[in-house]
Amino acid sequence: MSRSGAVTFKGTPLTLAGEAVQAGQAAPDFTLHYFEGGLKTLTLADLKGKPSFISVVPSLDTPVCAAQTKKFNDELNSFGDKINAVTVSLDLPFAMNRFCGAESIKNMRVASDYQDRNFGQKFGMLIEELKLLARGVFVLDKDGKVAYAEQVKEVAEHPNYEAAISALKGLL
Repeated sequence: MSRSGAVTFKGTPLTLAGEAVQAGQAAPDFTLHYFEGGLKTLTLADLKGKPSFISVVPSLDTPVCAAQTKKFNDELNSFGDKINAVTVSLDLPFAMNRFCGAESIKNMRVASDYQDRNFGQKFGMLIEELKLLARGVFVLDKDGKVAYAEQVKEVAEHPNYEAAISALKGLL
């Protein structure tokens, strides 16, 4: 299933693959990849047991995505190991790791959907025309149920930082 016009990029309507994930539903399973001394996988099962904050960006190499990642990294610092915090994009795991080192991102793990785009398709975040992920935020409870879901309508704009952090605080 595709959703035409679900998001725009600088005003141009784009098509998203898959169904939009909504608050109240169980998060779909996924497999992402990250680099930590080698390529490793991250799945929904790995996140269960504590609340999870998932920030989705098109590419860390763009100003809004970098700002979003830095802001959430700073905001999530006070939660320590009480939560899982992940930034997801289609950037390669090596580039994501390099970005985190250069920008001192320490409170968020970065994970890539580059291999098969299963996260993007299952969460309804894959932009068909660009083959990039749309911008958004998902907050999951400790059992993997979606407590908060935001899909930013205009890809070049920021998410609602306050609402996302508030949703996470509500789970602690």
